[in-house]
Amino acid sequence: MRIGFIGTGSMGQAMLPLLVRAGHRVSVWNRSARALENVEGVHLLDTPAAAFREEVVISMLADDQAVHEVLLSSGALHGAAEHCTHVVMSTLSPSLMEQLQTLHDQLGLALVAAPVFGVPATASKGELNILAAGQEAAIARLQPLFDVLGKKTWYLGHRPVYACMAKIAGNMMITQAIESLAEATALTQLYGLDAARFVELMTQTLFACPSYQRYGQNIVNGRYEPGFKLALGLKDINLAIAAGSDKGLQLPAADVVRSRMITAMAKGLGNQDWSAFSSVVRSPGNSR
Repeated sequence: MRIGFIGTGSMGQAMLPLLVRAGHRVSVWNRSARALENVEGVHLLDTPAAAFREEVVISMLADDQAVHEVLLSSGALHGAAEHCTHVVMSTLSPSLMEQLQTLHDQLGLALVAAPVFGVPATASKGELNILAAGQEAAIARLQPLFDVLGKKTWYLGHRPVYACMAKIAGNMMITQAIESLAEATALTQLYGLDAARFVELMTQTLFACPSYQRYGQNIVNGRYEPGFKLALGLKDINLAIAAGSDKGLQLPAADVVRSRMITAMAKGLGNQDWSAFSSVVRSPGNSR
């Protein structure tokens, strides 16, 4: 396929080599061309609008503001090729996803939301879980690409906002797993139990799953090399709280996590892994 790729942060850079090795022609636009210096086999584009002249466009922009600036304010979508399909792999607000759906419908463009669960190391192996929502026919056309990038595609329905909300809610659950690990480990340590023993026990029995295992080790070792940056995690927990508020739903556990993240950001941890907010839980008497 001829693929236009917009936005090459750490996840995008992990995904691009897989698409190239699979034989696809990949043309890339990124705000900073320097980010593409070590990416081989791709064609560089001068504008994001040029990406929409391809069969498929994958956009992986950081947040709502970036989407407004790069795709909406620029008018990039308006010159799209006939039968172009746009795949949004970013985590965006549901209101923006609905706005994008309306615009794509007006322009006659297929829109698929396909955010992912996984960190760059997972992406580089093609082992992401892809959450896909949109027209079934469009997703069927994209499946060969999803098979390159992920180990499983989860079809969530015909409205792209479904995948958007599944990703936001899932990320909220991960942050609450980190909070749970941090609180439980701090509690047991106060009574003299070794943190490594406790985390091994919990992550091999009651909570034997990747999120608890990965972030439990970060907490035990006090090392937070980024898989997913704290600054982006705060963006996502804000999306969850705002989405709940829009429907009259309070999310008190998410409020606690946001408070921890804000404190960690103030300590300069924004570029560390999002599990770094666990470090503010570790001492008695800290505030929520």
